[in-house]
Amino acid sequence: MALMDFIKKQFIDIIQWTEENDGTLAWRYPMRDMEIQNGATLVVRESQLAMFVNEGKVADVFMPGTYKLTTQTLPVLTYLKNWDKLFESPFKSDVYFFSTRQQIDQKWGTPQPITIRDTDFGMVRLRAFGNYAYRVADPKLFHTEISGTRDVYTVDDVDGQLRGIILQHISTAIAASGVPFLDLAANQMIFADALAKDLTPALEKIGLKLEGMTVQNVSLPEELQKILDQKIGMGMVGNDMGKFMQYQTAQSIPKFAESAGQGGGIAGDAMGLGAGVALGQVLAQNLQQGLQGGAAAQASQAAPAAAAAAAAAAMKPEEVMATLEKLGELKSKGILTQEEFDAKKTELLKKLV
Repeated sequence: MALMDFIKKQFIDIIQWTEENDGTLAWRYPMRDMEIQNGATLVVRESQLAMFVNEGKVADVFMPGTYKLTTQTLPVLTYLKNWDKLFESPFKSDVYFFSTRQQIDQKWGTPQPITIRDTDFGMVRLRAFGNYAYRVADPKLFHTEISGTRDVYTVDDVDGQLRGIILQHISTAIAASGVPFLDLAANQMIFADALAKDLTPALEKIGLKLEGMTVQNVSLPEELQKILDQKIGMGMVGNDMGKFMQYQTAQSIPKFAESAGQGGGIAGDAMGLGAGVALGQVLAQNLQQGLQGGAAAQASQAAPAAAAAAAAAAMKPEEVMATLEKLGELKSKGILTQEEFDAKKTELLKKLV
């Protein structure tokens, strides 16, 4: 009786997978020394696919449902095993189950800034991150290209490969979206759609289907963000030289205060900022007007413009050249456009005539 029980255990009459662990993409049924008997039952649950593999060759694939294993339900396997008419029982075959559930909230991101070409800034290094969702769509392709003969293949096993594929397509997706960097933050859905469209064929090649893609953040490295902030500030100023000097003064005041607290030279800092003596004159004029008190409203409105004009007119040649050099640096960093630089250069050179 014990011998009969032992023999009975060697034959499989029900083949199924209950997906005990989340995150499993492929699972091989543990055959060991067992064999499948004629008329055995195959149970494939919803969100699953099953596949028979005979001696390394993919045979029959089963969608969700319950099947009685016969020559009619295993046509490919019947052909591979040369069963002309009769189902030889028992038989051995590898059986793999695949989860077709969506694998949601998978993270992606740029571990290092990547370089892209931007219409406004030229070459820009940026960071981005978000999440995505996918599922196994083609078990045969996924088995032959990715999971292979492993007993278990999980989401973690394929995570690094998918992150790499996403990073390879980010630059192409940004170019395809046609959205400049300054507008990416406000158009993240457009960027995500472009990235998903570019990624879909790459995932299909390994048997996966991309179900969703989000971009949660796009940002510049800190040093480039500072330049961008200056660019935005100059965009508000425009081509007005007086406003440009006021903008530079406002930017330099914190540095002046810090330098003064450390015993540094304020005049030297001013020259380094391209303001020179002219900035000191403008500040002195404004301070004097404030101490003298209430002049007429019309005179008080005209005074800053007159003071700025007088200061600019009083600039020495070396001060003009120092300012031009600073403007050249701003242009090379992308803070000033070529048109803005030319306009300011023409205005300053008039002071040398």
